[in-house]
Amino acid sequence: MVKKFMVLPMVLMLSFGAVLTGCTEETASKPSVETKVSPSADATSAAGAAGEYTIGISLPSADHGWMGAMVANAKAEAEKHKNVKYILYTAKDPAKQTSDIEDLITKKVDAVVMLPMESAALTPAAEKISKAGIPLVVIDRAVNTESYRTYVGGDNYGIGYGDAKYLVEALKKKKGKPAGKVIEISGVPSTVTDLRSKGFRDYIKDYPEIEIVATQPGDFTREKALKATENILQANKQIDAVYSQDDDMTIGIVQAVRDAKRDKEMFIVSSGGMKEIYQMMKEKQLPEVIVSLTYAPTMGGTAVNMATKILEKKGLEGFWESSIPHHIVLEATPVTPENIDQFIKKDSNY
Repeated sequence: MVKKFMVLPMVLMLSFGAVLTGCTEETASKPSVETKVSPSADATSAAGAAGEYTIGISLPSADHGWMGAMVANAKAEAEKHKNVKYILYTAKDPAKQTSDIEDLITKKVDAVVMLPMESAALTPAAEKISKAGIPLVVIDRAVNTESYRTYVGGDNYGIGYGDAKYLVEALKKKKGKPAGKVIEISGVPSTVTDLRSKGFRDYIKDYPEIEIVATQPGDFTREKALKATENILQANKQIDAVYSQDDDMTIGIVQAVRDAKRDKEMFIVSSGGMKEIYQMMKEKQLPEVIVSLTYAPTMGGTAVNMATKILEKKGLEGFWESSIPHHIVLEATPVTPENIDQFIKKDSNY
């Protein structure tokens, strides 16, 4: 993983040349309990008033810890800006999210911050935002188009590559050589999942005695990861290691392994930076999680902040350029039992 720049208080990697704020929330007029709107952002853009903006935020439903923290961080950043009102929609499926985006376009918001539920499914929505002349900041999962202003996400390829590196080294210690049977629990159909799988496979391809015996989707939720792992454990008598693409899924994987009474048989490499996983590491619980590469939900707040800077035509502090970069990629830092105390935060919302 190549470190390129330090931006704001976060380590960033840049490729090309991406915030919200609000008021008290109440349920919107749209027929969905997942829809939330600032009370003064009910119609057209507020940009007519000097320096005032309305930002639309479209996120998946907060059905697990990481996404819950993402929503909370986006709202917290939005509410810091007195000149910004926000409309926040959350959706449980791509069709609902597409409808939410169309509603934001109709409301003539000044910018949109979107975390696509699925990359391909939300690409047309991104195109519609662009055609409406609205700057779009995409978080986490990319879309299959360049029709957005800025992308803010984690180093997903680096996560897969880094997890594979730790897995190989652990197998060497366990078996005396880099060999063993490995399973993968993956995420939802998205660039995040694809890149994490690719990074992992690109690293282990040089170790032919490491075999990926099964791959099943856990959709970034502990419940589906639990069921997927149960299925794989029933079909495989020996597993040496698990590659989990997400810490929330790792919670479900751990439960499945313990229920099967196979917790001493395998170890897990993961990602996300979840405090429950950190605590497991610190207490040396089994099955052992040997590494979790950071993928902080703080990027939700960063994306909202980038949106406000775009609207206000501001660049990043320390940059000579006056515009926000096209891509902002956050470093995937390995967190292990050896450095865990540097990362545990009791007040963390994830």
